[in-house]
Amino acid sequence: MKKKLIEKKEKLSLIGLGYVGMPLAVAFAEKGVNVIGFDLNKEKINKYKVGEDPTNEVGSERLKKLVTLEFTNDEKKLKEAKFHVVAVPTPVGNHNIPDLKPVENASEVVGRNLSRGSYIVFESTVYPGVTEEICIPILERESGLKCGVDFKVGYSPERINPGDKVHTLEKIVKITSGMDKESAETIAQVYEMIIEVGVHKASSIKVAEAAKVIENSQRDVNIAFVNELAMIFEKMNIDTQEVLEAAGTKWNFLPFRPGLVGGHCIGVDPYYLTYKSEEMGYKSQLIYAGRLINNGMSKFVAEKCLKMLINSNLKVKEARILILGLTFKEDCPDLRNSKIVDIIKELKEYGMKILVVDPVADKKEAFKEYGIEILNIDEVKEIVGIIGAVKHKNFLEYEETKIKKLFKKDLEKPLVLDLKGIFEKEKYKENYNYWRM
Repeated sequence: MKKKLIEKKEKLSLIGLGYVGMPLAVAFAEKGVNVIGFDLNKEKINKYKVGEDPTNEVGSERLKKLVTLEFTNDEKKLKEAKFHVVAVPTPVGNHNIPDLKPVENASEVVGRNLSRGSYIVFESTVYPGVTEEICIPILERESGLKCGVDFKVGYSPERINPGDKVHTLEKIVKITSGMDKESAETIAQVYEMIIEVGVHKASSIKVAEAAKVIENSQRDVNIAFVNELAMIFEKMNIDTQEVLEAAGTKWNFLPFRPGLVGGHCIGVDPYYLTYKSEEMGYKSQLIYAGRLINNGMSKFVAEKCLKMLINSNLKVKEARILILGLTFKEDCPDLRNSKIVDIIKELKEYGMKILVVDPVADKKEAFKEYGIEILNIDEVKEIVGIIGAVKHKNFLEYEETKIKKLFKKDLEKPLVLDLKGIFEKEKYKENYNYWRM
């Protein structure tokens, strides 16, 4: 298969062109592979066709140079490919139950357009068993073909870190797996074309699925620990960051920092693991506890803001609070599962007037998804407090004199809540009512 892809005798398809699928499609295309990039979102496809990259993961300049990458929302084009990669999102629905609809729908699309001799690799984060117990039956039903005889399936979990320009796709070891020895080897060989640091061949599809879901669960639990520390030290009037810096001088101390846990991975993936574990008769304690703590951080921040307003003798109702950042992480336009949205909801319940500035986020998407209007910084005035929520590079360039002009002029000590280390503590603590998480 690898040889046929290189020689352009076969094509590779990417189903789902978001933060995961798009870099994969580009990476294969840059190796000279004929790639069919498929997505149901026609607007997104049209942008890609003219060289626009709304994810900012690849960059428009890089995109425009590609000649072996074809974008389409016509599923019949998938019939031309023999190696399919499914990279659709796997969110959670009501009550944090895994929503497998996207991966089920993608399996139907691939199945309807599947030909003999094909390989299908799933990259979407799922709990162990989904690929073999849910996806394969759908592929067989829709195609009329037999898995293991007419086509083969594998799993290779995505490890892309959106917005990270250092740990890029090519520089992260890729876990690969297949349903048997032959498919495992073939799938590994195909991915080795684009992964500079090599692949790790998992012994089975379920092992690969489990490896992915525990990666983010581990991070979630570690972040929950320092978030709990932040709440404890807040009551003790101790600076959490200073404690972590001191503890971090030991060689084996893990350098996690408190913060909001949102996005499409860390705040979601643990629920896939706990869902499956409960199905098997075991109710997770540690993972659920971590989720409970992290989900409560938005309320913790909002309550801290409320207390600071009251202690500063400032009127809570109609208090104008500026929030810097809406995306779930720095320098990344992804708004999915942003916990800043929860802070805004909490503050609005107290009657505060919330202003939001985010030069990275898509203004139309923010309004469509959350009903939040994103302003330019020069539109902001007469605020009494500011919450530094996302550490965009753009915010780090704001001088203290520029920040000062945003506040009401008669304030004795304006409020500054620094969630991500945007502001220098020593510079702000003298003239502002400064707090950092």
